Amino acid sequence: MGWEQGKVRGELGALVTLAVPVVLSELGWMAQGIVDTIMVGALGPTAIGAVALGNAAYYTPALCGFGLLLGLDTLIAQSYGRQDHDACHRWLAQGVYLVAVLNLPLMLLTALASRGFAPFGIAPAVAHPAAGYLRMLNWGTLPLLLYGCTRRYLQAVGEVRVVTVTLVGANLLNWFGNWVLIYGKLGMPAMGVRGAALATVFSRIFMAAALLGFAWRYERRRGHPLFQRWAAPSLLRLRELVRLGLPAAGQILMEVGAWNTVTLAAGWLTPVALATHQIVYNYAALTYMVPLGISAAAAVSVGHAAGAGDPARARRAGWMALGLGTGFMLLAAVVFLLAPAPLIALYTRDPQVMAVGPRLLMLAAAFQIFDGIQTVCTGALRGLGETRIPMLANLIGYWPLGLPLGLTLCFVFHWGVFGLWIGLTLALVVVASTLLRRWHMDAERICNEPSFLARILPSAASR
Repeated sequence: MGWEQGKVRGELGALVTLAVPVVLSELGWMAQGIVDTIMVGALGPTAIGAVALGNAAYYTPALCGFGLLLGLDTLIAQSYGRQDHDACHRWLAQGVYLVAVLNLPLMLLTALASRGFAPFGIAPAVAHPAAGYLRMLNWGTLPLLLYGCTRRYLQAVGEVRVVTVTLVGANLLNWFGNWVLIYGKLGMPAMGVRGAALATVFSRIFMAAALLGFAWRYERRRGHPLFQRWAAPSLLRLRELVRLGLPAAGQILMEVGAWNTVTLAAGWLTPVALATHQIVYNYAALTYMVPLGISAAAAVSVGHAAGAGDPARARRAGWMALGLGTGFMLLAAVVFLLAPAPLIALYTRDPQVMAVGPRLLMLAAAFQIFDGIQTVCTGALRGLGETRIPMLANLIGYWPLGLPLGLTLCFVFHWGVFGLWIGLTLALVVVASTLLRRWHMDAERICNEPSFLARILPSAASR
């Protein structure tokens, strides 16, 4: 019994050691948008709303590209679990090739989206700066995708601290760039919200270059220089990567698309309603980054155990990650309930925003635990190679249920932005319940049906 307890404690310690840097990295990633919002805050609610809309329109296609790369979590982690380091390197190469294919279509979609704010009914005072912000931000798409690909590789092989270091440097660069470019410091012209976007582009170039450098250093240390034996494109491996990544991209499209639709719907109300929504959304997204990081750690830990042929360890890793993620979100909900007004005041003391924001933040507290459950379950299932069920759960939870309810409450019953957020809460309850049940079923099957684990591992031909 003592040996078993020690083993579990060791696995929990390893999970936490992996999760903490990944969580910090997710927070650093989220901080870029928060820094942009805070730094333009002095320009007023219109500027805050423009950044909100620009980011909403940008991240729907960009995160779909990220989603296609999420298959690397499964494939590299399982390869690393069976100590096949050359396969890890080959999967990184295929990820880079996929980025090269994705970049141009995603940039074209984003460029088209920048022309859609005014026709979509957004107030001209917000639509024009939002379009300029989005067009400038679009130039960071390629480095963002390269960063995402290299990050998935480094996380899956356990090199997570360098990702955190990179995000800290990128945020410092972004903050300094915002200060210079938004307000015209050090002899530069004052670019307003476009300056915030340009600073973000520079920080993403830094992120991609830094992580590629860290990956090269890692490969050189183990005697396999990154560019000396770079793998050629493989249609078989690219197909396997897309097979896993396409449902993950669909899941992100369903989830992020729903939240961004709510942001656009808030833009049909008033600039104050949109600014309030964006501030509360930033807090909800900030707390979400912690279970998202734990989710990535769960995908890696479960994938390592599955690749090593240890189903009991895979099951424990998933349940321990769920405990960590839901525990944090419970604490976040308590903070939202106890201090809503001071949290809103960190962004702005505009009296109209302060009249609505604290109540909306208290509503956000209601779905924190459900958001944590669905996020960590998605990562644990991805470690087993299951990416289809999270996509379907998000499709059903948001689009036929949560969004119609939210839009109806907002525009038919005139509940405003509160109605939109009630719809989001319902969606998260449905998605979390569905994915928790699926994880429980799959965790039992890998332990009780030996053939099930063999079926979910990639074939030898695609390794």
